[in-house]
Amino acid sequence: MKEKNIRNFAIISHIDHGKSTLSDRLMEIMGTVNQRESAPQLLDSLAVEQEHGVTVKARTVQNIYEDSNGEKYQLNLIDTPGHVDFNYEVSKSLAATDGVLLLVDATQGVQAQTVANWRLAHDLGLPMLPVINKVDSPNAKIAVVKQELLDLDASLSQRPFYEVSAKTGQGVAALIEGIVKYLPAPEGDENAPLKALVYDSEFDPYLGVIVQVRIFDGKLNKNSKLELMASNRIFKAKEIGVYQPARLPVKELVVGKVGYLITGIKGTADVNVGDTITTATAGIQQALPGFEKQQPLVYAGFFPQDDYQLLKEALQKIALNDSSLAISEENSTAMGPGFRIGFLGIFHLKIIQERLEEYGLKVIVTSPNVPYEVRLKDSQEARIITNPAHFPSFEKIENIAEPMMTAVIDSPAENLDRVMQLAEQHRGTFQDMDNEGNRVRVNYRLPLAEIAYDFYNQLKSISHGYASLQTKPDGYEVSDLVKVEIHINYAKVDALSFITHRSKAAVLTQKLVHELKMTIPRRLYPMPVQAVVEGEVLARIDVPPLRKNAAVNGEQRSISKKQALLRRQNVNKRTAAHSDIELPQAVFNTLLALKD
Repeated sequence: MKEKNIRNFAIISHIDHGKSTLSDRLMEIMGTVNQRESAPQLLDSLAVEQEHGVTVKARTVQNIYEDSNGEKYQLNLIDTPGHVDFNYEVSKSLAATDGVLLLVDATQGVQAQTVANWRLAHDLGLPMLPVINKVDSPNAKIAVVKQELLDLDASLSQRPFYEVSAKTGQGVAALIEGIVKYLPAPEGDENAPLKALVYDSEFDPYLGVIVQVRIFDGKLNKNSKLELMASNRIFKAKEIGVYQPARLPVKELVVGKVGYLITGIKGTADVNVGDTITTATAGIQQALPGFEKQQPLVYAGFFPQDDYQLLKEALQKIALNDSSLAISEENSTAMGPGFRIGFLGIFHLKIIQERLEEYGLKVIVTSPNVPYEVRLKDSQEARIITNPAHFPSFEKIENIAEPMMTAVIDSPAENLDRVMQLAEQHRGTFQDMDNEGNRVRVNYRLPLAEIAYDFYNQLKSISHGYASLQTKPDGYEVSDLVKVEIHINYAKVDALSFITHRSKAAVLTQKLVHELKMTIPRRLYPMPVQAVVEGEVLARIDVPPLRKNAAVNGEQRSISKKQALLRRQNVNKRTAAHSDIELPQAVFNTLLALKD
């Protein structure tokens, strides 16, 4: 296929605006899949993707289109992840394209993720075709949505607006013609050294790591000796090919093409999204820009309810397809052996939890926390601590620094007051503000701990889904933070420890102990629940017993029997057996709800 007849494009949209359905129709109309192979959400192969309506793993598919003049074109649809936690992966997938379809639901209009993805494409300088979906719905507001898109980007007026129904196929054929006519062909030098972008990867137990690549310069041949520039890993191309949507081997991939490369590498540590591939000898010296090593933002403990070994094996399998996971073994006095896992965000955590359920495993997940930088008084060396249970004693700590984020919030102007109030409630520091039509772009500096849990959902709620959030790490900042320890029946439960700002500690602990009173399993005697900060009990409440205390039930009983019962209860209180404390998932859900 000639370079001028290739089109590499992606579809960007808000969640549930019809991206997967439109992908299905495009493949059907161009004959990439026949009716027997067709299935709803064909590119969303994971069960969690179909359940949440969100793309987690990007997929690519090569389509062949023949226009009315008999000219054949290769249209490569590059799928993109669809959640704010995978913002970096989206940007790398878009970097592999030459244009995008900006898809908007005619009944919903421009919403949060529409704006966020539009900004990513806009910053990359990608041409866009505006597409309005679900025009066959009786609730469609086509004229209103057109104006919203023009308010978002006035340059869209230079392109036709395509009105389609991805469900029925209405208007999709005309859209395909528009892709050929208005989106540019790729550019590059076939005679230059190989320059290829890794925009996604997966692991096969027999073949090793399989990467999805876009060729910007040169050509990629089977059996070539190649190098991953970020990790300096040398390997041999075992197989190259394209997706249709199943893998189809080819002899070579030339400039402008996208496809897959079987590396034979048996671990994912050296293969990163955004890396550049070149030939091991006489290759390029400067990699493609924008590569970042993905670092976990939140950590949580995963403890098995059944078999530890089964959990370990399942996590190893999942990690082979997700290099952003950071997994280490952990041993809790309350929960026993388990794992400490780092994630890109809370949604990423939920995806991994649900994938473990697909393996038939039940796990207890502790309340997530962010990493902290702790400096001790007797040493100026700073330590990154990802588990509150591992914090040194408070009298040994010189200071604690928390990770900060630069947050860019796009919102309709009428929601500005509520957005700014939300940011300030989460200890945000105002930085800058810009007006873009009827939308406002606000910059804040926020602690990661304040926005990692439910900030994005709250932002969508107060803006009715029309605000977007983009964040970027911005170093560490010393703050007045304290460790809250939870004692149950006078025993410290390490798995329930968490870090919070001193100004919030009193209110949070009072609320927490009252919530724990309702979730901690009861015993035959009262159990005190205490929240301790720096050796001081800030809040306490008793979990009521399963039966009444005979010493205080108001009945006339012998003094000796009452005293004997009190003595037995006193012994129970002093025992404080760690191994005897049961912590169901509801207890940790209480902690998470407290942080929302």
